[in-house]
Amino acid sequence: MSGKQRTEWIAPDAAGIALAVDRLRQGALVAVPTETVYGLAARADSETAVAAIYRAKGRPDFNPLIVHVPTLAAAEQLAQFDARAQLLAQHFWPGPLTLVLPRQPDGPVAPAVTAGLPTIALRMPAHPVMRALLEQAAVPLAAPSANRSGAISPTRAQHVADSLPQGFGSILDGGDCAQGVESTIVALRPDAGWTVLRPGPIPGEELAQLLGPGMPRSEAAGIEAPGQLASHYAPGKPVRLRATAAEPDEFLIGFGALAGHSNLSTQGDPAEAAARLYACLHEAAASPFPRIAIAPIPEGGIGAAINDRLQRAAV
Repeated sequence: MSGKQRTEWIAPDAAGIALAVDRLRQGALVAVPTETVYGLAARADSETAVAAIYRAKGRPDFNPLIVHVPTLAAAEQLAQFDARAQLLAQHFWPGPLTLVLPRQPDGPVAPAVTAGLPTIALRMPAHPVMRALLEQAAVPLAAPSANRSGAISPTRAQHVADSLPQGFGSILDGGDCAQGVESTIVALRPDAGWTVLRPGPIPGEELAQLLGPGMPRSEAAGIEAPGQLASHYAPGKPVRLRATAAEPDEFLIGFGALAGHSNLSTQGDPAEAAARLYACLHEAAASPFPRIAIAPIPEGGIGAAINDRLQRAAV
């Protein structure tokens, strides 16, 4: 019998959630379902546990982590909320919006969570299993996507198992993720401006209806939040975007009437395309074809988030 530690799979029932909470409180890693993608969670107040996230993912230590909280009151212990932040939280939490805010100087998070920045990234997820986990854990959880750094994000438990090292910790299997792309990240600037740092399920147009026009992101600002590296979400093969047909050596991911070997949405529905994006990329990566081609995706709404991920996958 092999002496290698095996990854633990946990059912998303009451007993399983209680077991996952116990693992997290002890400082272990647990891959958890959210409405966007699976996250690799650890208690954010433990330097040892947070270091284990970076180690399991092979993640560069200058790339900060998103901290997940169960309530607005818990978030306010970690970050300074002005009227704009309160407004966004009221409208979009729980849900796929991450706020980058000035951190509370005495907030109980390990320094590596914020990568030395004066800000912290916070989200209140909507997935019922993750919400139950957060409420019972009673500690903030740092949880980047549960995959090797730079690789395709996981939208089902098997993706996690295929990406992370065997024995990294536990997987709380909550089924397929409904949204399929990571949260929208918005930074609220002290001068009353705001910037979308990462497009996601909540379009910038919806944020502008509440906050007024946003500011473009300056590349000189450096890495302020996850998902900003030029090369990210990579399938390990060359990717050709806006393809209208496949070359003989390409796996074609279609959209709408352009069928392909797999299809993001036969109905041409951008929301369905977002939900299926990473599953299709995983399928293409596992195929015998050495290259991947992807059909054009309209830019409007969540299409901006899809195209952001595809641009980074193709670098």
